[in-house]
Amino acid sequence: MLIGLDIGGTKVEGVIVSPHNAQAVERLRMETPKTNYADFLLVVKGVIDTLSEKAEIDSIGIGCCGSVNRVTGKMQGANILYLNGEDFIGDLRASYSVPVAITNDANCLAISEFKSGAAKEAQDSCLAVIIGTGCGGGVVIHGDIVDGQHGLGGEIGHNPLPHFDSEKDGPAVQCYCGSYNCNESFVSGTGFERTWALKHAPLSAKEIFAAYAQGDQSAVAHVEYYSDCLARVLGNIVNIIDPEVIVLGGGVSNQDAIYPLVAERLNHYTFSKNVNTPIRKAEHGDSSGVLGAAYLPVMKELI
Repeated sequence: MLIGLDIGGTKVEGVIVSPHNAQAVERLRMETPKTNYADFLLVVKGVIDTLSEKAEIDSIGIGCCGSVNRVTGKMQGANILYLNGEDFIGDLRASYSVPVAITNDANCLAISEFKSGAAKEAQDSCLAVIIGTGCGGGVVIHGDIVDGQHGLGGEIGHNPLPHFDSEKDGPAVQCYCGSYNCNESFVSGTGFERTWALKHAPLSAKEIFAAYAQGDQSAVAHVEYYSDCLARVLGNIVNIIDPEVIVLGGGVSNQDAIYPLVAERLNHYTFSKNVNTPIRKAEHGDSSGVLGAAYLPVMKELI
């Protein structure tokens, strides 16, 4: 049996997956600590240890925000800030005798959706984008995940927002990564709420979308603006890799209202104005990342 972990800013989810039918047979979810790395490591090991009591485990695959620096072996670029600079993969390998592999959560989304989800009909390529607490991407080319020389393949959340307008998009905002106007600051769920709060009283994303559904004009304008930002991000990537399918995951991807809006705007930001790339919701939903993580060690070791 395979263990897959999906680690994000709000939860550490673990599953036991059968290698024969891609079905999760056991599942456990715990809250991601807000405190420090030591507490975080205890939670992760607790999930693994609890699942390991249920079946004989052959490998552990982890989908996690950020990436592993190939030189130092330590985490970088994680929006769980206490993870950065820590030897997370080394600490796990020291604790478990089975193979342990790690890649970012968006790569896991791309793996699972390309193999058996919303992009399963694609022959060669797909782009998967997480729009949740943060924003990340996973790229499949020639049927394999693109990890990159520095483990940064698909990190579209930290490109600058294309066509940034200081009047329309507000004042420049510095990201935790040190750069300014990162896509994550606009098209993640937290970015969606942040840009709303620049003009209105703060609301959660769910509250804003509820107001949109009721026809509130401020919410309508904001959802349209958000969709335009997301179309800019996706259009830039289409111009580089031209994927067969774009898959969206994460909390905001569950909002059906954005799909026709983004699809309508995509051609505004692509070289060809006849692009018809399908933009689909992740078929495996919240389980997409964790299923992709489970299959990571049996594909290849990514660090």
